[in-house]
This record gives sequence, structure tokens and C-alpha cells, in this order.
Amino acid sequence: MARAHHPVARGATLAAAGFAAFAGGAVLARRPGVSAAERRVFAAVNGLPVVLHVPVWTVMQLGSLGGVAATAGVLARAGHPRLGARAAVWGTATWLGAKGVKRLVRRARPGGALGAARILGREQAGLGYPSGHAAVAATLGAVVVPGLPARWRPVAWATVLGVGPARVFVGAHLPLDVAGGIAFGMGVAGLGRLVDGAEA
Repeated sequence: MARAHHPVARGATLAAAGFAAFAGGAVLARRPGVSAAERRVFAAVNGLPVVLHVPVWTVMQLGSLGGVAATAGVLARAGHPRLGARAAVWGTATWLGAKGVKRLVRRARPGGALGAARILGREQAGLGYPSGHAAVAATLGAVVVPGLPARWRPVAWATVLGVGPARVFVGAHLPLDVAGGIAFGMGVAGLGRLVDGAEA
């Protein structure tokens, strides 16, 4: 009987840790200016060779709403419709939630916060913290990766966690935005485990 409670306990822990980390980052993000350390990290990632743009852009799409739909569709076609449904529900919830909490934090994107940033592709409008792409990718990772064969999990996690730095590379987000997005996404995934009672 105790085994049945493991998913709930794990979900509660993940949700609490994720949302607490997100809240802590939000406090920092609301402060005026950008720290010297964050500027250095941004400059290092944003300044990587432009030739990486196409592969980075491809990875970045995992964190979009289209990436949620594609992930859910692939899982359903692979014979995992329930997991695909969970990916669709919680990935979409994360996408919507991230848009909502941006309005509470109201942090500018790199172009506004730093005054100058290299922008690759279309410049993103709206607010910065948290990165919605990083959040969605983190949720999808926490929902989907545990259900994959063990040999594929490292590659899957590397792809999921690569979405955030990709957003820094193209000039769409600052590093703290990415960290906050990952934390928010994990929090939503933990909430999903509580609701679904699904063990990861």
C-alpha cells in the first residue's frame, strides 16, 4: 500500500522545490539591472558562433507549443497514448502558466535589460522571466523522459536542458530567465504527478 503513495510524495516534493526556486528567481528578476555574473554568462552563450544557429533553433522548438503537440503525437503513434495525453495537458498548462506569471515579474528581455544583445532570427516581444520555452521543455522532460528506455534518457535530458541555453544563444532570454523557466516547468510537472498519480 505504501508504494502507491510514492508518486504523490515525489510529485509534492518536485512541485514544492520547483515553485520555491521559481519564486526565489522571481525576487532576483524583479530587481533593477542585471548582475555582472549574469551579464558574463549571457555574453559567453550569446556570443557562440552563428553557424550553430540552425541546430540550436531546431532544439529550441521542443519548448514551443508546437513542440508539445509534436511530442504528444509521437508518443501516441508509438503506442503510449496516455503518456502523450499527459505531455499535451501539462506541456500546454506550463506554456499558459509561464505567460501568466511573466506579467507578475515584468522583467525585460535582453535587448531591453542590457541595452544591446545579439538577436538571431525574429526578435521576441513581451517579457523575459521565466523563459516559457525552458519551462515547457522541463515539464516535457519530467513527464516523458522517465518513461523512455534507460539508454535514451541521457540524450533526452541533454536535449530538454539544451532548450534554455538555446534561448540565450539567440538573444531571447537572460540566464536567470532560463533558470526560472526550468524551475517553473519542474513545479508544474510535480503538480502533474500529484493530479495524475503517475510514477516517474
